Amino acid sequence: MLRVRDDARSRRPDTLAAEEPMEIRIGARPLAITMRTPGHDFDLALGFLVGEGVVHSAEDVVALRYCAGATDDGTNTYNVVEVVLDPSVPPPAASLERSFYTSSSCGLCGKASLDAVRTASAYSVADDPFHISARQLAVLPDRLRAAQTVFDATGGLHAAGLFTADGELLAVREDVGRHNAVDKVIGDAVRNRALPLTGTVLMVSGRASFELVQKAVMAGIPALAAVSAPSSLAVDLAEEAGMLLVGFLRGTSMNVYSGSHRLDGAKNSGD
Repeated sequence: MLRVRDDARSRRPDTLAAEEPMEIRIGARPLAITMRTPGHDFDLALGFLVGEGVVHSAEDVVALRYCAGATDDGTNTYNVVEVVLDPSVPPPAASLERSFYTSSSCGLCGKASLDAVRTASAYSVADDPFHISARQLAVLPDRLRAAQTVFDATGGLHAAGLFTADGELLAVREDVGRHNAVDKVIGDAVRNRALPLTGTVLMVSGRASFELVQKAVMAGIPALAAVSAPSSLAVDLAEEAGMLLVGFLRGTSMNVYSGSHRLDGAKNSGD
């Protein structure tokens, strides 16, 4: 690349975050194509299926495997993941039985309506007695950032981290797409038979979109914190689910949009 700093110019190599398409298949049938950062692909596939209500536990999945890629010489590109469901698991709903393209910046591209993503969760977030202190929330962004190893080299990735109320980091994943990073965290929990993720908080490096709240609800996560803003639909869904939703979490400053009863020491919650 050509580096320009004021009047000085120089050429130097640079490290970029990888972005490649990954196709998810149910059996031999294509279901979705998403742009992602390669790595933890099985977690991504499982997390995506949890978010769509296709699977709810590791027992719902018989096998995960890569299929041969589409190169001329037959070399495997590791960009196609096949998920084999247990025979007892109903096939994906008709609304999902289509191939749709998901860009790395928007996990809802191709969704026909809001109703299409209001999938009923197998877990009740409202029944989780989870509480966390504002002081503990305040340290999560720095702990997430410290765990972003690929970001250190590229500066171009989103991250999602799963924490306990005591601030213990349970899992962290990076990806060019914030929704992919969340799917990878949830997929890791599926493989470890940890669903529902009661007593945890999901910390994301960007904004809190409706889809991220939905994914958290589907995995039984009672709290979502973001360093940037939530959307109006994200707040609506968080309130409906009984989730703690925090935005603009920067140092000791934060906005609590939903579930302030879960924040220890909070006053005038208005919930």
